[in-house]
Amino acid sequence: MAKVLMAMSGGVDSSVAAQMLREQGHEVIGAFLRLGEGGQAAEKSKACCTVEDAIDARRVADRLEIPFYSFNYADQFKKIINYFVDEYRDGRTPNPCARCNQWIKFDVFHDLARDLGAEYVATGHYARIVEEDSGPRLARGVDGDKDQSYFLATVPYPVLKECLFPVGHLHKHEVRELAGVGHLPVVDKAESQEICFVPANDYRRVIRQQAPESLVEGDIVDESGEKLGTHEGYAAYTVGQRRGLGIASTEPKYVVNTDRETNQVILGTRDSLLETRFCVSEMNWLLAEPPTLPLQ
Repeated sequence: MAKVLMAMSGGVDSSVAAQMLREQGHEVIGAFLRLGEGGQAAEKSKACCTVEDAIDARRVADRLEIPFYSFNYADQFKKIINYFVDEYRDGRTPNPCARCNQWIKFDVFHDLARDLGAEYVATGHYARIVEEDSGPRLARGVDGDKDQSYFLATVPYPVLKECLFPVGHLHKHEVRELAGVGHLPVVDKAESQEICFVPANDYRRVIRQQAPESLVEGDIVDESGEKLGTHEGYAAYTVGQRRGLGIASTEPKYVVNTDRETNQVILGTRDSLLETRFCVSEMNWLLAEPPTLPLQ
């Protein structure tokens, strides 16, 4: 059996994952990652990493009789918030959860595991590690509705062999059932449904606090440049967005571009969103031997 550092969020998934590892005979160390300020956490209702979550995680650890620690990664987490704001400011749609896994949970947290002598890092993600002759492979969780492998796409390949995802082969209802069998205090706890640093799912508020210059009123125009209305700031819109535009039209309109220089939001038809070419950067092949480029 192995020594495992278990990331415990206070939710049912990571709690059951810790329970499963404990039952398998592993030496489990529970760890809660504090990623924000207490004032922010107090506002959140459906997000993770709140004070209440930390208390729940400790209660579960007590129930499982495993050591439990809380680590403050708030300073490191500022990088995630800056990335989030910068992406909107540059006209792109961010994925903060993927970046958090890349920069926090499977980077600095992984280093912490090594410092503590742990052989593995475990989380409650719905994903699987499949062992093949060529090495480990990241696979989707069995529960297609809960699969989180997408958010793990940025995890460095060498780290995969040191990761455990105990609930990846289960469906959500099975996880709930196991929590009930184990009499875990979070068996009926609701799922987190928001980005942890975005209170009330109001991402524009975060942008307004961090980059107010990108939320200045400007023009909404069509692809010919004709003005259709006004917006509250180009960074509050993302390519592909259809709802919340405030523009009446006989056919559906979508955001096809946002222009930082002119502070314009450009609308077009669905066909205008289609492309024949696109650029890909920061490739993470998740293979023992990345393919030789170029590829067709």
